[in-house]
Amino acid sequence: MELESLIYKLRRGLDRRIQSLAISVTSGGVDNMETYKYIIGQINALESVKQEISNLLDDKKELRDGTIIDIKKPGNSKEVPKGSPKA
Repeated sequence: MELESLIYKLRRGLDRRIQSLAISVTSGGVDNMETYKYIIGQINALESVKQEISNLLDDKKELRDGTIIDIKKPGNSKEVPKGSPKA
């Protein structure tokens, strides 16, 4: 299984679980405050995991598509696209 496929399935599973928990809260499936707090805690934790996955994917994209700044010469702030020869 490719990494992208695994990540897609993981995110889809997280979304389904969050949706299921949200429905149980909004449809009256919670009978006491302790259960309500537990479910809200689960939703917060799952949302945090989703955000961390997104952050990691964004970091990977920036590394792949980023630019390189030549800092060898003083005062040189010219950006050189990644993979291009230095000027």
